[in-house]
Parts: sequence; structure tokens; C-alpha cells
Amino acid sequence: MLIAEQKKRDNIAEYLLYMWQLEDILRAYEFDIDKIQKGLIDTSNHSDEKKEEARRWYIQLIEQMQSEGIEKEGHLSTNNELLKELSLFHAQLLKNPDELKYIETYFKTLPFIQELRGKSKSQDLPEIEICFTALYGFLLLKLQKREVSPDTASAISQISNLLRSLSEKYN
Repeated sequence: MLIAEQKKRDNIAEYLLYMWQLEDILRAYEFDIDKIQKGLIDTSNHSDEKKEEARRWYIQLIEQMQSEGIEKEGHLSTNNELLKELSLFHAQLLKNPDELKYIETYFKTLPFIQELRGKSKSQDLPEIEICFTALYGFLLLKLQKREVSPDTASAISQISNLLRSLSEKYN
């Protein structure tokens, strides 16, 4: 909870990726608050008061995920809304002649976005969602200690540059 608050304040892209990861972690813990307590809350160095606050926050996330029917896959509606907001903001930046550096970064990233869109089952995904999905997939590969090709690493680096720039402009 504290990490989420800090990331939301400091870097909206990191926040969204963190929340996607947290959704998967809650699924891995089978939405069992006692397992979450032992695995996530009790292992922190926070006060009992902060741990209780974290427990309430995890319970709220669990209830929200269950009420939205995303126990197996998908993202919280609040995360989806944030993604839409970032996509709209991205579109505004691309129309702003004062944002030449952002636009340049976007055009360097565009071939990777187009390649990923071609590989996607859904051809109508917003570009920013494609970028977040690619970056999240890369993070999962790294967590699994799987090898990443130099071409993939290069694409992820450029996508990261775009999302970093978007976050800086957003904040």
C-alpha cells in the first residue's frame, strides 16, 4: 500500500505496472488474506498500525477484484481507467507542437508498437496499452529468469523510454 502510494505520486507508469503485478500476486495467494498477511504484510518492517492498514487495503483490493469478476485474469477497473487516461494524455501530447522530444521518442517506439500489435490477438488495443503489456511481459520473463533476446531487450528499452517520458509529462 505504501509502495503503491509512492509510485502513484512519483511515476504513474511504475504504479500501473506495480498494480498489475499486485493483481497477479493476489491471485497467486488465492485471495486468502491470511496467506497475504504471512507473505506480504508480516514481512514488512512497518508498525502494527501500518500493517493493519495494509491488511484492510488488501482486503479491499480482493473484494474489488472479486466483485469485478477478475479472479483469473484482467485488471481492476481503476487500473483500466488510469490506462485510458494515460492513452488520452499520450494522444494530447502527440498533437502538441511544443512536445517535439516526446513526439520524437514516440516515433522511435512506433515500429516496436506496430510489431507487437501485429502479434496481438486484439488489433484495436491502444498503443499505450500495448507498451504496458510488453513491459509487464518483459518483467515477468525477468522474474522467471528467462533469457531475453537482444532485439527484445532493445524494443523494451525504447518502450521504457516512451513510458518514462509519458510519466514525467503526466506527473
